[in-house]
Amino acid sequence: MNAVAEPTSVPEGLLTRFDVSGPRYTSYPTADRFVEAFTAEDYAQALSQRRSGAAALALPLSLYVHIPFCESLCYYCACNKIITKHHDRAAPYLRYLSREVDLHTAVIGRGQAVSQLHLGGGSPTFLNDAELRELMGMLRRNFNLVPGGEYSIEVDPRTIDPQRLDTLAELGFNRLSFGVQDFDPAVQKAVHRVQPADQVFALVEAARARGFESINVDLIYGLPQQSPESFDRTLAQVNQLRPDRIALYAYAHLPERFKPQRRIATVALPSAASKVSMLSRSLEAFMGAGYVYVGMDHFALPGDALAVAKRQGRLHRNFQGYSTQPDCDLIALGVSAIGRIGATYSQNAKTLDEYYDYLDQGRFPVVRGLAVTRDDLVRRAVIMALMCQGQLQFESINLAFLVEFKSYFAAEMKALETLVEQGLVTVDESGIQVTAQGWFFVRAVAMVFDKYLQTDRTRARFSKII
Repeated sequence: MNAVAEPTSVPEGLLTRFDVSGPRYTSYPTADRFVEAFTAEDYAQALSQRRSGAAALALPLSLYVHIPFCESLCYYCACNKIITKHHDRAAPYLRYLSREVDLHTAVIGRGQAVSQLHLGGGSPTFLNDAELRELMGMLRRNFNLVPGGEYSIEVDPRTIDPQRLDTLAELGFNRLSFGVQDFDPAVQKAVHRVQPADQVFALVEAARARGFESINVDLIYGLPQQSPESFDRTLAQVNQLRPDRIALYAYAHLPERFKPQRRIATVALPSAASKVSMLSRSLEAFMGAGYVYVGMDHFALPGDALAVAKRQGRLHRNFQGYSTQPDCDLIALGVSAIGRIGATYSQNAKTLDEYYDYLDQGRFPVVRGLAVTRDDLVRRAVIMALMCQGQLQFESINLAFLVEFKSYFAAEMKALETLVEQGLVTVDESGIQVTAQGWFFVRAVAMVFDKYLQTDRTRARFSKII
């Protein structure tokens, strides 16, 4: 079997047929399956096991740090954030982050190798330069950020200027992600995120001049006041900007779950047909401009590390999406942050008060998580092979987990026949191959092997799969 072929186009009819909700599979089982029965003590035990296991083999770590603060509310946002203009709230938060790091190093020791670091939020650039230096200094004192690693930060263009880019470069960040969403002024006003295109263009040019290895731009389609024609203009501007990577997300309007979205009038949202058209035009525009469709909602220029990893069959997935870094344990720091250690997942407290309270007690601020079962591990391997390599060898699963694939997944193989008929996958004696067309719908292929979805068809909590 070969790596999945490079897709070239996709019929709108197929996009419409698969306009359904489903998990993003940044983990399996997905975070909605976490339970409160998994406690801070369970997390401490998983860390302790890592020290005697993976650490002994010098396997690197990934770090995620959640900075929840934002100065301004974006109405579409579904992230865990705290809206405040009081920047003095950052200082105590950094002190508690340091306590959380100390709890980790007390178990696993200082100097653990880290090959990937991501600062997300919220808006990490809510922190001023001195606070960013304090945070990075604290991380470097406790972990070994190895040369050649991926060190990224999410940037709100409204909170940064070229001089601040100097600080980010000095601190060791080599990847930036700019939140753009849409360049159209009417859309920006409707979602309460006004940032002139000229400002973003100037920042990207300045970042290139400072040698950042990869620059990503986030876009969202399906926002209020958007139309296929208005989004075409944004697509043209993004192609002119030519970032190294593009993340294109479908807006999921779930006002019953996310209070900020209640400020968006449903009548202002584009129709389902318009959203499908926006996606179709985006695929055509970006691939026509030379971008590689990495998978799901990610595009990259051919020379970018993500596109290279896709060509070479080295893609991986973690809670930040597709990655070039090998599958590794993820320590997640900060309020609401989600991590993975060994065969466990965990999530920190979602409110500052609860997060601070746990740390005041000297406990990890973990409030829920999951110890995965053997069946979870088998299915995770299958789903990640499909999501990342677009193919699966039966023998590799048989040998790794001592199962007979076709018997173990008899019901799933039967369900896969429909996707075979639709031309999304091919199946032979050796394994499963996602077709070039099927790569656009790889989440639908992965969902076939999700045991939890087989018994729970309530998918409103998920985003659309395309």
